[in-house]
Amino acid sequence: MYSSKITQRGQTTIPAAIRSKLGLDTGDLVEFDINDAGEVVLHKIEPIDLLFLQSLNFSLSDEWNSDEDSGAYDDL
Repeated sequence: MYSSKITQRGQTTIPAAIRSKLGLDTGDLVEFDINDAGEVVLHKIEPIDLLFLQSLNFSLSDEWNSDEDSGAYDDL
């Protein structure tokens, strides 16, 4: 078990063994979840490629946006 002190500003240091196990480096993004048992789970997350998402949205904007598609998938 590892421990870390929380500063006055609510910051803490993730112990080196935890950073190593999760493959965390300076500048990485992390996500905190709380499970049903009230435990906090820390995950490493990958940054979203905003330019890719914008190009994907542009290229698919009319792909599934027709009356035929709406009718075909109404009951889903």
